[in-house]
Amino acid sequence: MKNKFINNKYILRLFWIVILGIIWQVVALSQVFNPTSFPRIETILSSLIHDVTNGDIILQTLYSLSLIFRGVAAALIIAIVLSGLSAISQTFEGFVETLIAIAHPLPGIALLPLIILWIGIGEGAIIFIIIHSVLWPLIINLLTGFKSIPKIYKKIGKNYGLNTIGIIRYILIPAALPYFITGLKIGWARAWRAVISAEMVFGAAGGIGGLGWLIFKKRVFMDTPGLFGGLIVIVFIGILVEDIFFDRLEKITIRKWGMSI
Repeated sequence: MKNKFINNKYILRLFWIVILGIIWQVVALSQVFNPTSFPRIETILSSLIHDVTNGDIILQTLYSLSLIFRGVAAALIIAIVLSGLSAISQTFEGFVETLIAIAHPLPGIALLPLIILWIGIGEGAIIFIIIHSVLWPLIINLLTGFKSIPKIYKKIGKNYGLNTIGIIRYILIPAALPYFITGLKIGWARAWRAVISAEMVFGAAGGIGGLGWLIFKKRVFMDTPGLFGGLIVIVFIGILVEDIFFDRLEKITIRKWGMSI
């Protein structure tokens, strides 16, 4: 029974969340910090429930997720095209590696002045930052996966009459699937951080604003419980995607087929 509890990561994670919550509540009740800046858990939950009930935080969460979906989808297409062409052309591989060397070290926040100058401060600017944050980890992981594929696979594909697109679709991507999913997980985490940061800078893009805009407003109006409520939503969605979506994706692909990095 004890081993079953330890091996169930969901129960174990819930256990540690409860422990951290207890520690937070003890510190809050001790009033070591100002209650305004370090509210009690029930105050935070009350504010969160209020924001959920009036629907604001739900709409803003959905808006942020829609931006991420569009940015990740665009980055995914670009990454597959660039990585696939790199895998079959050494000349193009050099070009892509040069792009990675230039762009990958640049944080999205450092590009903000140029993004504002070129695109403005609307949805397009936020999606551009998401694409920049997601694209390079995806390409790096895909290239690593492609390089690990035996060359004989490509030759077999050509013998079967596959063209360049066919080799990328039917041979390279399936064989590099573990690396692809790893890059996608890294890209998702970076996209989630990027959209929150961008929304705090650009404000209510699209007339609604996302979770980043919600947190910014809560800070401006000194609504600390509401601010922490927004952070809880961000953490909850992050855990949900990591533990349910990606875990499920790995079970039906990598683990099912016996593939691993």
